[in-house]
Amino acid sequence: MNKKILPGQRIPSERELQIHFGTGRGVIREALRILKQKGLLEVKKGRNGAFVKQAEVKTISESLSLFFKQKEISPEQMIEFRENIDQMITKTAIIRADEQERKELLQKAMELKNVVSQPGTPIGDIEEYDKGLNILLARMSKNPIFEWIMEALQFGFSSYDYALYETEPYRTYTIDNWIQTAREIQDKELVKALSCISYHYRLLRQCIEQKAAHQPQKD
Repeated sequence: MNKKILPGQRIPSERELQIHFGTGRGVIREALRILKQKGLLEVKKGRNGAFVKQAEVKTISESLSLFFKQKEISPEQMIEFRENIDQMITKTAIIRADEQERKELLQKAMELKNVVSQPGTPIGDIEEYDKGLNILLARMSKNPIFEWIMEALQFGFSSYDYALYETEPYRTYTIDNWIQTAREIQDKELVKALSCISYHYRLLRQCIEQKAAHQPQKD
């Protein structure tokens, strides 16, 4: 019981867990139920017992999302965090990404512009393209932790980027800046790429401030 149980391995039986932790059957069953609910355990058909499941980013994202919502993180705090993370990812990606990956990032940024230019494109489709670009850039860093964090940020809770795509001229500015960012990364122009990152978050702050100013005041 003092060894690490790896994904795919069976956990001890309920009886063994009761003896090990010195607790009752009800407590053990409730703990197992919570672990199953969180996607950390699974029961496989035809095999006795529960097995450790490989943790998925989606599961972690949901937990992280709930945590941040309970802590009431402000838009400015999230923007500050995102800006610093993006700068770190960009620096690393410029050093480690290969030529094909840099070309792919620019191609995807151009595809985003083409998607937006089509009349009636749902905002959800635009947001999915934006998420994909962020995750691709994180993957280019060749550091899986950056990629996991970015996936959690993109799918777990609002990063407020959606606000930029809801109204003009922010939508156009944002997409053009994505393309410019990708070009600077392709050319390995670190200073210019970081300048593009900073510009993105200046736009986002301005956009959110304007939206807040136009919201009705509560009595």
